[in-house]
Amino acid sequence: MPKLNLLTKVSYGIGQAGEGIKNTSFELFLFFYYNQVLGLSGTLAGAATFIALAVDAVFDPFAGSLSDSFRSKLGRRHPFMYGGAVPFGLMFYLLFAPPAGLGEAGLFLWLTTFAIAVRMAMAVYLIPHNALGAELSPDYHERTSIGGWRILFGFVGGFGASIVGLGYFFKDTVEHPFGQRNLAAYPHFALFFAALATGAVLWSALGTHSRIKYLPVPTHAPEPLSLGRFVRELADSLKSESFRALFVGTLVFFVTRGVQTTLGLHLSAHFWELGSREILSVNLLSLAGLVVGVPFWTILSRRLDKKPSFLAGVAIFSVAVVAGPVLKLLGIWPDRANETAYLGLLGFFGFFASFGGAAALISATSMMADLTDEHEYDTGRRQEGIFFGAVAFSGKASSGLGHLIAGVALDLIGFPVNAERGSVPPEIVRHLGMIYGPATILILMLGTFYFARYQLTATKLGEMQKVLEQRRTAVR
Repeated sequence: MPKLNLLTKVSYGIGQAGEGIKNTSFELFLFFYYNQVLGLSGTLAGAATFIALAVDAVFDPFAGSLSDSFRSKLGRRHPFMYGGAVPFGLMFYLLFAPPAGLGEAGLFLWLTTFAIAVRMAMAVYLIPHNALGAELSPDYHERTSIGGWRILFGFVGGFGASIVGLGYFFKDTVEHPFGQRNLAAYPHFALFFAALATGAVLWSALGTHSRIKYLPVPTHAPEPLSLGRFVRELADSLKSESFRALFVGTLVFFVTRGVQTTLGLHLSAHFWELGSREILSVNLLSLAGLVVGVPFWTILSRRLDKKPSFLAGVAIFSVAVVAGPVLKLLGIWPDRANETAYLGLLGFFGFFASFGGAAALISATSMMADLTDEHEYDTGRRQEGIFFGAVAFSGKASSGLGHLIAGVALDLIGFPVNAERGSVPPEIVRHLGMIYGPATILILMLGTFYFARYQLTATKLGEMQKVLEQRRTAVR
């Protein structure tokens, strides 16, 4: 297999920008839009996003299994990468443009239906795209580099949606002093980012097209797709102790992130009392943490290996996320009148949250590629798609649970809909801070302890790959 050039790595990574745009739009804007702008209750908004994520979570491993056994002149992955682009863009726009006068039941059904459609269209592209990343190179450390580009562009797409959304579409103006509640801006936001995400997906497919002829071709004959095959493949993937560790760690991580991202705008507007411009400035520092973190952890993982890098990243992320709300709840945060210190400290913690998160995500992506080699070593079957689909199932199902928990929690603490900045009673705001920070990080710590069971190292993988190459040579 010829060595990967930089342009191919970048083209592969750009495809993740579409997922980043979708994730930020869902996590930062979608729940807020339906709850605080359209007036859908927190419980129903949370239930709709949970249902959509649950359906998507089941669909992900199915999409992975289907692409594993697919045979065509375009290989196993690229037909799905090309096929998912345009449907995703169309469904994304419609999600943010519900007809007027639907009522609460109609809004719930519209949100549920189009959230499912958006997620499934993206999964048709994304799961084969992720599986492709494991096939582009067999090198233990180059896989970390490939994963780094993927994570970088995922964050660039996500932060781009946040920055352009808050800085342009939802900026505070004289007409709309609370810009995120500007009803008319949401369809325009959706149209712009639907086009951008679709372009990123197509770029990635075209930019990696030349590698199709070099990708590994499974030596086993594909079994016809069936429910029985699908269940057996999922069961086989979970036999690996290292994969179970990564699966559970991902599940717990995304429960906490689901709660936090769902409440992100609520926290910014009501707990921190930030305007759109101030949220934007903090987000820019978070983006800087990512830009610094991706190359730093990619290089350091060659010395620390992947598991220690993951654990270090989660530790940094956890401290940075929980520190702000805890310090403010304890009354030792700078006064709001001291804007430089107030925003500066928020930006400091945002920087290190992204810096630590980069380590965890890069390491996890690279570990998934390694686990597909372990699976082929144990079973003789090369099935990157089912592994990436299974871990996506873990992440999305748990993230959906996080959305549901967040929505129910808002109703339980009596958080009002259509609330103006500064109008929410202080006791409710304190409860919001407790939910966002200390409560969720305790759950994350439990998942991290379980992840410590991960066992695959560079030495073990190298030994397995030698045997795999001997097997492939014998078949040829």
